Amino acid sequence: MSRSGAATTTPTCARHPPPPAAGWTSRARHTTSARSTRTTRRPRSPSAGPTTSWSTSIPFGRRASYSAPARTGRLPTTGLGRPGCPGQRPAHRPPRRPPGVDFALVDAVLEETGTVQKRVRLLPSRVVVYFVLALALFEQSSYRAVWGKLVAGLNVLTLARPCVSALCRARRRVGAKPFKALFETLAGPVAGAHTPGAFWRGLRTVAIDGAHLHMPDGEPIAAQHSKRKRKGEDLEFGYPLLRLLVLIEYGTRAVLGAAFGPENAGETAYAERLLGQLTPGMLVLLDTGFDSWPLLSQLRSTGAEFVCRSGARRIPLITKRLPDGSYLSTFGMGNLPVRIVEAWITVTYQDGTVRREQWRLATSLTDHTRYPASELVDVYHERWQVETAYFSIKATMLDGRVLRSVCCADIDQEVYALLTVYQALVRIAGDATASRPRLDPDRISFTVALEAARDQVTIAGGVLPDAVALVGTIGRAVLDNLLPARRRQRVKARTRKNPPTSTARTPSSTPPPPSTTPSKPKSW
Repeated sequence: MSRSGAATTTPTCARHPPPPAAGWTSRARHTTSARSTRTTRRPRSPSAGPTTSWSTSIPFGRRASYSAPARTGRLPTTGLGRPGCPGQRPAHRPPRRPPGVDFALVDAVLEETGTVQKRVRLLPSRVVVYFVLALALFEQSSYRAVWGKLVAGLNVLTLARPCVSALCRARRRVGAKPFKALFETLAGPVAGAHTPGAFWRGLRTVAIDGAHLHMPDGEPIAAQHSKRKRKGEDLEFGYPLLRLLVLIEYGTRAVLGAAFGPENAGETAYAERLLGQLTPGMLVLLDTGFDSWPLLSQLRSTGAEFVCRSGARRIPLITKRLPDGSYLSTFGMGNLPVRIVEAWITVTYQDGTVRREQWRLATSLTDHTRYPASELVDVYHERWQVETAYFSIKATMLDGRVLRSVCCADIDQEVYALLTVYQALVRIAGDATASRPRLDPDRISFTVALEAARDQVTIAGGVLPDAVALVGTIGRAVLDNLLPARRRQRVKARTRKNPPTSTARTPSSTPPPPSTTPSKPKSW
């Protein structure tokens, strides 16, 4: 959120050397982690006087009296920041932090994880954290380009211009722990009690689902992460895959928890790591493949309810038929009582093609009078909001690109930074939605929020607020560009993005036609 603050005139910082001569060529996106041309470090000017680490001298707040908020609580502030000069406030527009990430919050996380720098550096840990968050905000830009955006509004100061290799080493020095702690601090529900689409019959609706992220095809990563394979063959193709599972809140599409790792570990193993984020009063919607009764039993032990699509191979035993057409059954040899709802789904495409299939839903909500079967089918359709969240991360933020990191430790750091920036933008959008009663969160454009956040970083707008405002520059941009209240329902046939065909084709061979298997409907 953008907020303006008072700026004071201060002398030029003498501890940072002047920028190198012009003519630096930024490396390509996929080679940004390679060691760049070596430069000679200039000695610190003796006129700079005694210097103090950024982690102990905070001109923008009192870290000593700050305690990190609860991992599921609200943020102390929202804004976008950038590396500046310690102990100074520039005479022009003050810098801005990545959305929802306060200076004191970053310092508290660094101290909690023990990653504060041990000596005075030109790239302190706090600056590195904001740089990595900016990498997630500007995925299309190289290291040097991202650094240039961070310091674009600080031209009145003489700042260091680190080379690419220095930025890479700083990333590895800080590691992934601060970003994991930062994400866990921001993660949590955003919707209020009256947020449209977030609750159904008093239950907060959430979903667990997985997706794949592509990583660079390098030796360190390929040794630990597998690629796609043709069914029944050992032939690998494409990029190494990272499996990501998230727990998403309906309505706001906020992330409550995330787990990721090698693709060869099944989704169920990662889903078990998310069960600790569930609480009584939640309704979890699960896709087929999560209907394992041990997983569902662990889910029920948290006090949450579930609605899961059952696999076609499962033939439940009918123990009692209910008046609404559903029936009671059990999973796991009678260990888990469930209620089965069967429905025929008919989808008509624009070309006149009609698809009809039977869906079987298993739920722990056995009371057919309080939870009608027809409404359960409708609420299960909302599970596809998790796909919208993945689209925001993979298509809007990453723009379909491969992750930029080339070692496994940096991969963890990059993924947590992506999730942190995404969640911070969702919280800002949630605050904007709360300022207008009965505003549907589906009308919020994540693309508008992302572009507004990028602009705030580049122009260095308002890092020192005079007063805390619920809706700032990013929130106002979102409210001024709301999506239509009623949008045309779109149904698209599913096509395979990575067809299981051999990558080695002769010039005369023609690719096979795409699969015409229709996707799951976006409206009943």
